[in-house]
Amino acid sequence: MTMLPADGPRVTGSPGSPSVGGLEKVLRGLSVFTMLMTVPQVLTIWVGRDAGGVSLVSWLSYLLAACLWFVYGLQKRDKTIYLACVGWVVLDAAVVVGIVIYR
Repeated sequence: MTMLPADGPRVTGSPGSPSVGGLEKVLRGLSVFTMLMTVPQVLTIWVGRDAGGVSLVSWLSYLLAACLWFVYGLQKRDKTIYLACVGWVVLDAAVVVGIVIYR
């Protein structure tokens, strides 16, 4: 008789597939990079006090998605997901609030 861990069987990658650790590092780096690419939008709105041409519907959608991913990350206890979502919620909320104020 074989005993499995209480949380179920572990699935490992197939031979030749990239390691999960390496993929996690890439995803973390990409998440930081894309957040940094959002900072100019936030600065344009808040420093320039200009939200012209910025879609409230789009940024509300991004904010909603980030909030849902945050909850999902918490449920899965996946720091890679929920910690990144904290940054996204802050950035998306900054854009949304800026649109409402400066439009």
